[in-house]
Amino acid sequence: MRFNFRSSAFVTALVLLLNFQVPAQEHTTRYKLIELTLGGPISYDAFDGDGARLLNNAGVVSSSADTMLADPFAGVFCFNPDCLLAHAYRWRNGVMTDLGGLVNGLNSAMSSLNDRGWSVGTSQTGILDAAGSPQLHATLWIGRRIIDLGVVRGGSNSFAASINNAGQAVGVSDNGVADPFSPFGVQVRTFLWEEGELRDIGTLGGPDAFVGPGCNNQRPGVIVGSSYTSFTPNEITGVPTEDPFLWENGKMRDLGNLGGTVSFGQCANNRGEVIGISSLAENPGACPGGPGCHAFLWAHGSMKDLGTLGGGSSEAIWINDSGVIAGSADLPTEGIHDAVRWKDGQILDLGTVDDDPCSRGRAINARGQIVGGSSDCSHAFLHAFVWEEGTGMIDLNSVIPPGSGLQLTNAFNINDRGEILAKSVPEGVTPVDDEDLGHVVLLVPCEEDRGDCVNVLAPGAERKQPLSTFTQTDVRRSGSMRNGLRGWRERFAAQHGSTIGSER
Repeated sequence: MRFNFRSSAFVTALVLLLNFQVPAQEHTTRYKLIELTLGGPISYDAFDGDGARLLNNAGVVSSSADTMLADPFAGVFCFNPDCLLAHAYRWRNGVMTDLGGLVNGLNSAMSSLNDRGWSVGTSQTGILDAAGSPQLHATLWIGRRIIDLGVVRGGSNSFAASINNAGQAVGVSDNGVADPFSPFGVQVRTFLWEEGELRDIGTLGGPDAFVGPGCNNQRPGVIVGSSYTSFTPNEITGVPTEDPFLWENGKMRDLGNLGGTVSFGQCANNRGEVIGISSLAENPGACPGGPGCHAFLWAHGSMKDLGTLGGGSSEAIWINDSGVIAGSADLPTEGIHDAVRWKDGQILDLGTVDDDPCSRGRAINARGQIVGGSSDCSHAFLHAFVWEEGTGMIDLNSVIPPGSGLQLTNAFNINDRGEILAKSVPEGVTPVDDEDLGHVVLLVPCEEDRGDCVNVLAPGAERKQPLSTFTQTDVRRSGSMRNGLRGWRERFAAQHGSTIGSER
């Protein structure tokens, strides 16, 4: 029997009862803030969005950041919306290293790193592709060594999405074959790179296969993503049915769906459990984010609808090796959503920071600590948070030393040591949707009694100029390469409604 949350006051009351939490206890953990920047106004989270790992369990961070130099392709197509040159970087034990790219003076970006500190992402090659845009190649950084992972046969552009401890890199590449269903007009394929060889892993029967961000999957030979199952478009979406897949040791498995025609695989844990989102039969084109787009858990050959908090949509972003999931779900009131935890099939509303009406969960570690962002629902994020059992949700701005001049808006990674990656903006600057402002910061647990709770701010960093004050050129309005690639997994949003709470 399936209850209708919108019509049953009794069930709504029951949900509230089941999600009742013990009042939060005093939170004693404090964090020192370390600002991560290459001198420019913005440092970035993962190139391909939520669910990517930029912080490993040794406390190494690898991502990308603006320099103060102009993008050399600014007259053609800006890599980032502010049209400044950005480079991949690695931060380890207090030392920030500019990793550069495949060609000196061109842009690069980061998607993920493994426990060995190897990083993957993408880098410009200095060539303009057939469409007149700067060519990108998937890139691997090992120490200061830079490796071009290449493209699949016939292709031009690629980027790497994740890398495991075995040194296997996973990403996507075009193959140059015309494709009316691709956002770039050519087929897009998922690849596996290992020991110098790049392999197209195929599809579920259609023209394209997209890879998920990977979360913290370190299981060799395992890839999660989504693929068209045929070349025949559906009447509702105008594209073929898209199902999540699990590729393991050379075999791609169709994981099915929840009744709809648009589904995405996010990532797997080391037990082979897979999370993602899928549309339902009553709104088959809902994903991502429309009413009827639900989070799922696939395990032991079966897909389970993880449900919502009574509203239309939910999303699963991260799963740990115990099978505990962090994400978000809509409440019955339209436009309202909260961060949630799924554990043993049960959903728990994690609440919000103070009086904020909305929140979203972004990541979870092995200890069950969850991080994310809380907001007023109309802005992307306002308050970064950490949640843990018995303590509840804590605004991270309240547990860092004063005087940083920064407001923590969104936390997106947490490792098993409890270290956290978050985005920040200068105090007094309100984040605006679709504008990536401010710097990434690393939060490290500290002890005030030992005197180590002291912020480490980047010397000479530009942090006072919000993006909206940059010159808005025709190139800027046409979009950036970063936003274009992030849009691969959200290409139906304009046709089928916004994502949860308009926070993407």
